[in-house]
Amino acid sequence: MTERPSIDEYFLEIASVVAKRSTCLRNKVGAVIVRDKRILSTGYNGAPSNMEHCLEIGCIRQKNNIASGTMHEKCRAVHAEQNAIIQAALHGVGIGGATVYCTHQPCILCAKMIINSNIKRVVFSTKYPDTDTPEFFRAAGVEMVNLQSED
Repeated sequence: MTERPSIDEYFLEIASVVAKRSTCLRNKVGAVIVRDKRILSTGYNGAPSNMEHCLEIGCIRQKNNIASGTMHEKCRAVHAEQNAIIQAALHGVGIGGATVYCTHQPCILCAKMIINSNIKRVVFSTKYPDTDTPEFFRAAGVEMVNLQSED
């Protein structure tokens, strides 16, 4: 008999399925925004709508040897968390008080959007080399949970 996953494990697994739609060549990232055990929105990282994807034209960051976690502005992709927040806004879905499940720890840009979206909890499984994010979440009262804390 298989062990039943916790709610956090369940939604984080769904985020990993969402990440399979990513068009990024470096990191496949997925995000799921949930409140009261209901999915409100999902997002994955990829180029803005109606623009060519990195899968088609290559990665600017790879071509310029830009390290992960730095110079976020030098990327074609809209991050998974950003896309999930944008999709909620486009469809009139309130996300205040929700939890966002991310395959990767949010970067500082996504952290600021999460804070201003009034999301109260972030659960992720893969650390990201952006060291400012945990302090921003702490200062804003957003709970941050790493389900793979041995990383």
